[in-house]
Amino acid sequence: MRTIAFANGDRMPLLGLGTWKSAPGDVGAAVREAIRLGYRHIDCASVYGNEPEIGEAIRSAIDAGEVRREELWITSKLWCNAHGRDNVEPALRRSLGDLGLAWLDLYLIHWPVPIKPGVAFPSSGEDFLPPAQGPLRSTWEGMEGALEAGLTRHIGVSNVSSRKLHDLLSHCRIRPEVNQVERHPLLQQPALLADCAAEGVHITAYSPLGSRDRPAALKGANEPELLAHPVISAIAAEHGCSPAQVLIAWQLQSGISTIPKSVSPARLRENLAAAKIELMPADLARISELDQHLRLVDGSFWLMEGSPWSLQSLWDEP
Repeated sequence: MRTIAFANGDRMPLLGLGTWKSAPGDVGAAVREAIRLGYRHIDCASVYGNEPEIGEAIRSAIDAGEVRREELWITSKLWCNAHGRDNVEPALRRSLGDLGLAWLDLYLIHWPVPIKPGVAFPSSGEDFLPPAQGPLRSTWEGMEGALEAGLTRHIGVSNVSSRKLHDLLSHCRIRPEVNQVERHPLLQQPALLADCAAEGVHITAYSPLGSRDRPAALKGANEPELLAHPVISAIAAEHGCSPAQVLIAWQLQSGISTIPKSVSPARLRENLAAAKIELMPADLARISELDQHLRLVDGSFWLMEGSPWSLQSLWDEP
């Protein structure tokens, strides 16, 4: 398995298992099977609501001697109701308790959108904190403190634009090491990737297969089906593999870590096998032409009446 190297010598496997939308009762078995198959990178978040079951699966695998904790890369994320310097460590400790771990390998700020403490998800504009009251830099100070306390080995961000990243870099003591963002052939984000590479910030791609199982409220009308795209399907046929494997191999050959989600043992094996597929330069060129800058998780769920956010202020794009 290819890995990304960090300055302290730690290495993150490029291919991981995503757990967003993995239901209770399914996610534990999926994590257990993934570890048995050879996955060592598990991506979690407190807001997914399944960290306790994931923790049980991890402990079961360790107790069975299938893996050592030091061989695993476990990521979790700070939810939006825990922004602010003093809220980070308690939120991280809750995730550690749920996961049954002494430390995380990576902790990310899930979205640069602060909402009021105690609010799981905003239902009106009154549930948001004005961005000036919960600036990213204040939350980042809490992330730095959590790292220095030994609760996580690495810290980073998610869903953060180049502008927000550069602002954070100008104020931080410890630099973010990862930015987890949506990326797939319809949203390739070359400018953001270049900016992150120049600053030594690694990229993890979420929704690499198009996230077709995300909630209906997050789907647009007549949006394209990435796994059925004729170019991806044609490349898959030429390589004797599945469209999902093409999409995963494309990320890995770009040096991007990626976290496809599945709870199916067959799909878990298939996704893992994608690491052995080598796409040709001509394949990569065909895929590069598919970019539409199309966000499938566009953040419009933050835009209710009275919200201080717009898509422009979220992504810093026209």
